[in-house]
Amino acid sequence: MSADPGAAGPTLGRDDVAHLARLARLAVTEDELDLFAGQLDTIIEWVAKVGEIAAVDVPPTSHAVPLENVFRPDELRPGLTQEQALAGAPASQDGRFRVPRILGEEQ
Repeated sequence: MSADPGAAGPTLGRDDVAHLARLARLAVTEDELDLFAGQLDTIIEWVAKVGEIAAVDVPPTSHAVPLENVFRPDELRPGLTQEQALAGAPASQDGRFRVPRILGEEQ
């Protein structure tokens, strides 16, 4: 980032934006370089302000409300037997579901 002696912190210049665009493999025009430099500077300023406001006694959070696991416990339960599972199938063969062939025979 370029240093601007009159600014409160580092600023992004056209060269910095061009470098970031190359890293991201983005094609940007000369006009976009100026536009993006200003926009990115504004974003960096706001992030810095948020960093100033964040107090040491406030713990970092990723969610505004606590999360709880809403899944039921993973418990072993009886399932269908092979015969029960195949009972509703339109066709079965050798204890498996019979389905139409979709691929040719391998040679």
